[in-house]
Amino acid sequence: MTALRIPPTGLRFENIDKRYGGLFALRRISFEIAPGECVVLAGRNGSGKTTLLRVAAQIVKPTAGKLSFPGADAALPANGRPGYVAHTTMVYDELTAEENLLLFGKLQNVENPAARAEELLREVGLMERRDSLVRTFSRGMRQRIAIARALIHRPSVLLFDEPATGLDPPGITWLANSLREVNRAGCTVVMSLHGESEISALATRAVQLDAGRVIADTQSGASLHSILTFGSA
Repeated sequence: MTALRIPPTGLRFENIDKRYGGLFALRRISFEIAPGECVVLAGRNGSGKTTLLRVAAQIVKPTAGKLSFPGADAALPANGRPGYVAHTTMVYDELTAEENLLLFGKLQNVENPAARAEELLREVGLMERRDSLVRTFSRGMRQRIAIARALIHRPSVLLFDEPATGLDPPGITWLANSLREVNRAGCTVVMSLHGESEISALATRAVQLDAGRVIADTQSGASLHSILTFGSA
């Protein structure tokens, strides 16, 4: 990935609750992620990781509490809007790879979206398939175009829900190298993972969730290994 300097932006969760009917997905979540951190969210299925990422991506509104982005100006400029890769790719099957990136580039007010789309297609290894419909792609190729979509506006915050889904070992190595580069450029990275891996080795911090609550944080003395091992159970 192109190593441009990215304006530093963090995340702050203040007493975040998210309730679906009578079910609490998140309960009183309060912690701050400093600009430039690479944070892993760990925990069993149903612990609240995906919901917390969706709140951070501003896809769902918390029932209570406040989300803010320390370091971003009040208007949350284009590259202050988080880039988000979910379990679903959030790209259009009936558009080509290039058409998807052009569309999202225009939606994100990217300067010269055609040039940015071409740059990303090369970086994710899909230049030769730029004119292919996404519905013809393998799961790993779809994950690559989803990652390119999230990076289109050079965000200062990147959110990943199980980013290695569908990627083969070379793809995982590519993703780890790419995340290392954007993190070194100043991008704050937050990702949910199960267990230790080539990607988890990038983490500067891990936060463990259970039943919608934060129960451990390496910033408070917990070990990275114990949190990641618990999350893989």
